[in-house]
Amino acid sequence: MAAQFGRRLRRGATSTAVVAVAVAALAASQAPAATSQDSAVGDPAAAGTDTDAGDGGATGNSPYHTDLPPLVTPDKPGTSVDLPATGTTEAGIPATVLDAYKKAEREVGRTDAACRLPWQLLAAIGKVESGQARGGKVDANGTTFSPILGPVLDGQGFALIKDTDGGAYDGDATHDRAVGPMQFIPSTWEVWGQDGNGDGRKDPNNIYDAALAAGRYLCAGGRDLVVAADLDRAVLSYNHSQEYLRTVRSWFDFYNRGTHEVPDGTGVLPSGTGAGSSPSPTPTPTPTPSPSGSTGTKPKPKPTPTPTPSKPGGGTSPTPEPSKPTEPTTPPTTPKPPRTLGSIENAGTPALTATAGEAFAGRVAVKARDTLGAPLAEAEITFTLTGGTDARFAGGASTVTVPTGADGIATAPVLTAGEKTGAFTVTAVAGTPRPRTLTFAAQVSARQADALTRTGDEALTAAPGATFAQVEVRATYKGEGLAGTAVTATLVTDGATPTENDEGPYFKGADGEVLRTLTGLRTGDDGVLELPAVHADDTEGTYTLRLTTDSGVTLTVQLTVTAPPAA
Repeated sequence: MAAQFGRRLRRGATSTAVVAVAVAALAASQAPAATSQDSAVGDPAAAGTDTDAGDGGATGNSPYHTDLPPLVTPDKPGTSVDLPATGTTEAGIPATVLDAYKKAEREVGRTDAACRLPWQLLAAIGKVESGQARGGKVDANGTTFSPILGPVLDGQGFALIKDTDGGAYDGDATHDRAVGPMQFIPSTWEVWGQDGNGDGRKDPNNIYDAALAAGRYLCAGGRDLVVAADLDRAVLSYNHSQEYLRTVRSWFDFYNRGTHEVPDGTGVLPSGTGAGSSPSPTPTPTPTPSPSGSTGTKPKPKPTPTPTPSKPGGGTSPTPEPSKPTEPTTPPTTPKPPRTLGSIENAGTPALTATAGEAFAGRVAVKARDTLGAPLAEAEITFTLTGGTDARFAGGASTVTVPTGADGIATAPVLTAGEKTGAFTVTAVAGTPRPRTLTFAAQVSARQADALTRTGDEALTAAPGATFAQVEVRATYKGEGLAGTAVTATLVTDGATPTENDEGPYFKGADGEVLRTLTGLRTGDDGVLELPAVHADDTEGTYTLRLTTDSGVTLTVQLTVTAPPAA
């Protein structure tokens, strides 16, 4: 039902009083005590009055169900996490319909967590609008077996909305009709329609699509639906009527106290007029009895006079013929969805790792979406570096602000690592007063040698029992000497899988013991390492000295033990 058509919803003092008394009885019987946040419910000053909102609404002014929930708590109260298997008949929600509400809650929570949309609110509106898609008469994909259509909005007992969709949704190319289990008018669906089941279509007669669209609509304008006043405003934006608000609120409270899943097609349909039914005909006035002595002919009721409209821009027009209904000069407009920030997400940021003193290969990228999930341009994203390193954005800044482009993406400037190694974070923040935040882990690693070479090229030869010439190597990174590089020296056997040799050249330990592996060796400031003396034993032959850095770079050096020629 549309907010702009609240006039039709004034059903008279008796009807409204009955609903109010029933709601009061429901609250008095077992509803939880109202909190300070709930005090606005039903308060015209806080939630609005039963008048024309003038700014559009989600649905057309078709009839809605005014049935209230039973004045008993469901047999086995449950929650959205742990639903009971059974309960009162009215507490049952058809399986596919219930799944659609929960899926919509999760999706809206992913893109607009600040709204805190409860699926029970969607269930309450779905109950009032269409009796849970006519008791769950939907196929496996969630589409109703036949379209759910409200009455023709031709101005005859309802508002006048001329066709806006060429009959694409409602089959009427002259006037609009509310469509689907959540009763969207076509012009509103064109703006807010969603693809909730991922089939590539936005179908108002599909409960997954309609539930997600309703959720987005209720969350518009930065509402937090845990706050009672925001929840009331959301329901009233759907249909600006206090009676509607009270009815939805009653079912919302009922479903919050417990519900359960029932098979599709077995849900309980409310009594009375509902979506897809024809409007109730206006009762014929009872004629006044004939006066005594008359012929007994019943007088015809007099038609209701038609008011004389004013000309747009001033003055009055000639009095129209009584038979012609008055029409507004322009159809009611549908509100455009507010372009407000709903969420931010990672837009393909790679792993943030770099070597000290170098630029990171990838850049941090964030995508902003509005409350409908569409890309949001010109949203300001602030990127901040925190942690113990001296990494900086281009220009030396640790905080930068970048607006999103037409695709909703903001990319931070190039990030360069400093000399301090370790972990830090890049935080992306957008939006006020409830900021959306994303954090990215980053790591600066120490430089590691990419080459290890001898500083000399002379052959290393020694006689049995003698000492080889000094062995000196240099560790480098991109051609520059790398200080502090750890090196392990091992005398190994030949073959495909070398192991420590148990004969041939050796190092001496502190106590003169034979060692063929040395660890803990490190290069100096210039990247140069002078190995301890290498001694030859009495076994002649060619041997291999293997040097390995902590980064895995390996160098092998040939050592030859041979006796000098005879004199």
